[in-house]
Amino acid sequence: MQKYTVVVCDHIHQAGLDMLENDENINFIMAADEPKDKLVSEIIPKADVAITRSSTDVDANFIKHATNMKAIVRAGVGVDNVDIPGCSKEGIIVMNVPTANTIAAVELTMTHMLSCMRMFPYSHDHLKNQRIWKREKWYGYEMKGKKLGVIGFGNIGSRVAARAQSFEMDIVAYDPYIHPSKVTDCDMTYTKNFEDILACDIITIHTPKNQETIGIIGEDEIAKMKDGVVLVNCARGDLYNEDALYNGLKSGKIRFAGIDVFGKEPAIDNKLLDLDNIVVSPHLGANTYESQYNIGTQAATNAIEAAKGISFAHAMNLPIDESKIPSFVKPFLEMGQKIGFLESQMNKSQIIAIKVSGHGEISEYVESLATFVAVGAMSQSSGETINYVNADFVAKEKGIKIESEALADSVVFKNLITIKLTTSEGTTTISATIFDDGVKRIVAIDGFDIEVALKGDMILFKNKDVRGVIGSIGSTLANHNVNIADFSLSRNNESQALAVILVDNAVDESTLKELASLDACISVNYARI
Repeated sequence: MQKYTVVVCDHIHQAGLDMLENDENINFIMAADEPKDKLVSEIIPKADVAITRSSTDVDANFIKHATNMKAIVRAGVGVDNVDIPGCSKEGIIVMNVPTANTIAAVELTMTHMLSCMRMFPYSHDHLKNQRIWKREKWYGYEMKGKKLGVIGFGNIGSRVAARAQSFEMDIVAYDPYIHPSKVTDCDMTYTKNFEDILACDIITIHTPKNQETIGIIGEDEIAKMKDGVVLVNCARGDLYNEDALYNGLKSGKIRFAGIDVFGKEPAIDNKLLDLDNIVVSPHLGANTYESQYNIGTQAATNAIEAAKGISFAHAMNLPIDESKIPSFVKPFLEMGQKIGFLESQMNKSQIIAIKVSGHGEISEYVESLATFVAVGAMSQSSGETINYVNADFVAKEKGIKIESEALADSVVFKNLITIKLTTSEGTTTISATIFDDGVKRIVAIDGFDIEVALKGDMILFKNKDVRGVIGSIGSTLANHNVNIADFSLSRNNESQALAVILVDNAVDESTLKELASLDACISVNYARI
C-alpha cells in the first residue's frame, strides 16, 4: 500500500490532525513546533504535501527543499506568504481554503459596527478597568434607520448586508461585477455610483485586495462623506488609506472606525492605535472555534486528496503538467489570463459571456486557454476565491457563458488568440500574439489594428478623429505629472481613433475625468496589468 507524506507546518485544529492521523494512506508529520530551519532543510524534502498558515513562509528557500512536493495547502484565505509563481515553476500546486471563515468574518464585521455605534469597548474599559460608573458619558447611536454602504457584495458582504437589514438599516450596495438583481431582490439598493456609498452613515468594505481596491477610500473620498461617518474594515489592510483614515478620525470627520486589518501587521506601532475613536482587533476575522474547525478539516481534506491525486480543490496556480504541453503554450495561457483581467477593467460591469478563439497551433489548447481567460476576467470580482479548478463552476453560478473555438491558421500570425468579453454594458474584443522575441503583444482592440505590449499602466482613449487630440492628451497628462512611456494610435473607417498610452505611474480619477471631458473624447478607460 502506497503512503504519502503530509507535513503540517503550522498549528491547525485537532480535528484536521485526526483526519490525517487516521488515514491509512497518509504518513503524517506534525512539525508546527519545529524550528523553521529544521522544518525546511530536514522535513520538507520528505513531503508530498505541506499544510501551512501565516507562520511559515513558502519562499525560494522553502521551494528549493520541496523536491518531492505535489501541493501546498494554505489553511486559510490569504496566500500573501506563498511564492505562487515560484511554486508554479517547480510544478507545485498551491491551494487555499477560501470559504471556511465566512461566518466568522461576517460576525466580526457586525461586532465592529455595533462597537462603533455604541462605543462599547470604551464604556467597558471605563467600568471594568477604571471602576467609573458614568452613564451620561456613553451616549451612542442606534443602527435602525441608518444607511449602510456595502462595498463588495460577495460571499461576505452580502451576508453582512442581510444581518444589517435585520437591524432595520437601509442597505446601499456597490459592486460593478454582479447583477443588480442580486441586491434588489433582497429589497436593498444597488448603485454603480460610488458617491452613493460615500453618502451613507456607515460604510463597510468586503472586496479582494487588488490594484483596483487598494486605497479605494482615501482623502478625496472621505472629504465627500457625511460628517460623523463610521467606517469598518474587516477584509484586507490598505483598502482604506491609513493616513487618510487617521486624518479623518483625528479631525472628527469620521466619528468612529472599526478596523481588524492593517497595511503592515503586526500593527503594534500603528498610529491609528493612538486615537480614542477607533475600535481595533488583531486580524481576528477567522478566529472562532467553528472557523478554525472548518479551516483545519477542509485543509486536511484538501491535503489528503491532493496527495492521492484525487483533486486539487481551490488551486491558485497552474494545474497542468507542463511536461505534457509544448513550451510555447504556457506563455499564451498566461497572456490569455492577463487579457481577461485587462478587459474586465476596461468594461467594469457584470460579465455575461466570454468567448475565446485560437488561430494556429494554439487552437489545440483553446479550452484550457478559456479557463485561464475566465480566471483573469473574474478575478476582479471574485479575488482569492477564483482559481483554475473552480472557474467553470463559478462562471455557471454567476450565469456567465464561456465559449471556445479553434479556427484556421491566421494568414498574418503564426499563433493568434482573440478574446471577446460581453458584459451588461457592452462588448470588448482583443486579439494578441507572441512574437519571436517572446514579448506578449496586443494586435487589435475592438476593430482597431494596433500593436501594444501587454504590461504596465495603460490608458485607452477612444476619440473622434479630429486634429489636436494627441496634443490635448499629452498636455493633460503632463499637467497631472503623468509621464508617457509609449503612445500607440490607430484609426478605423468611422472617423474614430484609438490611442493606447502606456504610462510610468498610476493615474488617479481626477486625471481620467479631465481626459473624459476633452471635446473629442468618446470613452476613456484605465487598466493596470
